[in-house]
Amino acid sequence: MKLFTQDFDPATEPRCAVTPDTARKLLSLGLEVSVAPDTGKASNHPDTQFTDAGATIASDPAQALSSADIVAAVDKPSLETVSRLKPGSWFLGMIDPFNRQDLIRAFAEAKINAVSLEMIPRTTLAQKMDVLSSQANLAGYEAVIEAAKISRKLLPMMMTPAGTISPSRVFVIGVGVAGLQAIATAKRLGARVEAFDTRPVVEEQVKSLGAKFIKIDLGEMGQTDQGYAKELTPEQLEKQRQAQGEICARSDIVVTTAKLFGRPAPKLILPDVVAKMQPGSVIVDLAAETGGNVAWTDNEAELKAAGEVVVTDNGVTILRYAKFENLVSTHASQVYATNIYNFIEHFWDKENQTLKLNLEDEILKGCLLTKDGQIIHDKFKQA
Repeated sequence: MKLFTQDFDPATEPRCAVTPDTARKLLSLGLEVSVAPDTGKASNHPDTQFTDAGATIASDPAQALSSADIVAAVDKPSLETVSRLKPGSWFLGMIDPFNRQDLIRAFAEAKINAVSLEMIPRTTLAQKMDVLSSQANLAGYEAVIEAAKISRKLLPMMMTPAGTISPSRVFVIGVGVAGLQAIATAKRLGARVEAFDTRPVVEEQVKSLGAKFIKIDLGEMGQTDQGYAKELTPEQLEKQRQAQGEICARSDIVVTTAKLFGRPAPKLILPDVVAKMQPGSVIVDLAAETGGNVAWTDNEAELKAAGEVVVTDNGVTILRYAKFENLVSTHASQVYATNIYNFIEHFWDKENQTLKLNLEDEILKGCLLTKDGQIIHDKFKQA
């Protein structure tokens, strides 16, 4: 089988879906691997590294795309690109299925086996393929690093001849993969860290990292079978906002991580809270791509038009990068490409040198959107 990888949006996407290391592993399975020119350039993987690993740099990317049995990508392809894929081939990538049902229909019409890597179930077996977790982990780290760059305060406590410098206070809202990494990073840098999550079950994880878990009584809470926090009622959200606001006001850095796959992000920090924060405070909004957790104004048009860095009238800086993981694209590519290799390796039929299409497999059932010209995923059949 032939595998081809290409960056479909080089202007905004620095990551790559295959690295020289995973290319070498894919070749060992028996796949032919070809790479579009400069696919790995933005993640510090020049073409020579791919050729040294045994992969081929495609002289005609369009032809390589249309003849590939497997196309691996980070970003979504265009509808026109989907039409050029070989019927019966596989597409592996982050398809954003809840917002791109037109793309799902296009995959079905082109008779492509489209795998949305974001839909891979959060199970122990599938953990090594979980792209959302691998990328969120890096985003949580980079959120704290970027905030530390902007803050004009040191994070650790320091004893100096001129007196003691108190540690910065960091507040992390949401203790998923990104939140836990943000907590761990802030603690390693010496900050005083507090964290809150609607799932009481994560309290021990927060404490194990040396942070303080903030308890807010919101009534009945919990998590889904996939480990995500359950959606709160409007009353619970308001109670959470009020309690969080007091902590935000005394914090030097606030990191919000409530990025909900397939749903708009909940607004957790409203203008009245931002107005109470001290000049020089930094808020990192990891959910900016899905609407953001932070609103520093009541003007909806202003929120939508705002750029990546916002400085409010009272001197609070809000970071709203769409993908913080892109700021560390070398390692983001490493883990993403490994996720893809693990998926292929898991379903690889060594005897027949092909991917096994077993619809009874729980992993494949969770992430395969289209097959044989049909939309087969239960969540998108009406697309």
